[in-house]
Amino acid sequence: MAMLGLELLGLDDPYGRDRKRLVTYVEIDRCMTDAIGVVTGCRLGKRALKFRDWGKVAATFVDLEAGRAVRLCARESSKALAKQMYPEIGDKNKQQMLAYREMPTDDLFSIQWVKVEVGPEEMPGYKGERIVCAQCGEGINFQKEVRREGVVLCRSCAGERYYDPV
Repeated sequence: MAMLGLELLGLDDPYGRDRKRLVTYVEIDRCMTDAIGVVTGCRLGKRALKFRDWGKVAATFVDLEAGRAVRLCARESSKALAKQMYPEIGDKNKQQMLAYREMPTDDLFSIQWVKVEVGPEEMPGYKGERIVCAQCGEGINFQKEVRREGVVLCRSCAGERYYDPV
């Protein structure tokens, strides 16, 4: 998926001259995300890899310089096609790995050219104001605060917790 995304955007040196041109959005927290990071060089820590937890085996590759983006999504039908191609292989992972190497791109992925607005606060290298939560006192970066009735809160104090204090 990552190799195809780079190819479609015409980026052939993601670790060199094209390094600052690419931002990638991934839509699942599975091994595909790790592979995309390795192939593209995009990382969360460099703010070039963006995670949207939508549970889809999909990624959008954005060429910041050219203003173009392409979203690739794994086709569910590729699993059935792999089974048809190699019915004698009982292990579905082996079956898919072999078949996926041979399948045409259109059988593996849906390809959609899209527009992605990457705001300044989402850009790699962005250094914005750090704000302190009025309730817990923790720092908040990258304009991720919540403002309620003139009070600045972090998302946790505003009720968007993924954890419960004990």
